Amino acid sequence: MIRISRNLRVAILAGIGVCSMTGLGFAAVPLYRMFCEATGLNGTTQKGLRAPGSVGQKITIAFDSNVAKGIPWKFQPERRSDTIDIGGRDMAFFTATNTSDREVTGTATFNVTPVFVGKYFTKIQCFCFTQQTLKPGETVRMPVIFYVDPKILDDPDARDVQEITLSYTFYPSESQAVKDAAAKAH
Repeated sequence: MIRISRNLRVAILAGIGVCSMTGLGFAAVPLYRMFCEATGLNGTTQKGLRAPGSVGQKITIAFDSNVAKGIPWKFQPERRSDTIDIGGRDMAFFTATNTSDREVTGTATFNVTPVFVGKYFTKIQCFCFTQQTLKPGETVRMPVIFYVDPKILDDPDARDVQEITLSYTFYPSESQAVKDAAAKAH
């Protein structure tokens, strides 16, 4: 039988602890994203393929748009709000215009408020998290296809919600930051 000294045992356990914590650190972001998608935490929406069909009740969707510092775009929804059928498929359009004299790449993030209804807001198609590159002066029209899950009507905390706000913010993409740094270096 091999005898392991007390110091070696502590060192081995500490090494296992460090490896475990490092693994959890790398897994935290995907695990948190999966948790948010499953629960709708912090306004995280769901992903779907098709709407279940209208249930005869309506809800208003307000659309909000923002651009972060460093992205010279005009970005806005074509309509500020829309009253839709709960359970019915709907589509909204946003436009983005590059107001600079150079090509700019951006990526949009989103959220839904009130945050507790995120689990009932389902996107079928969206431009979020996809890099969008616009040439100087170029304007693009971007659709988002979505529905509000009828299960919202069964949730005592959410069934009285009359309006959901879908908000997008465009940020310069990482590749844009690299391009900007290279341009400043020259």
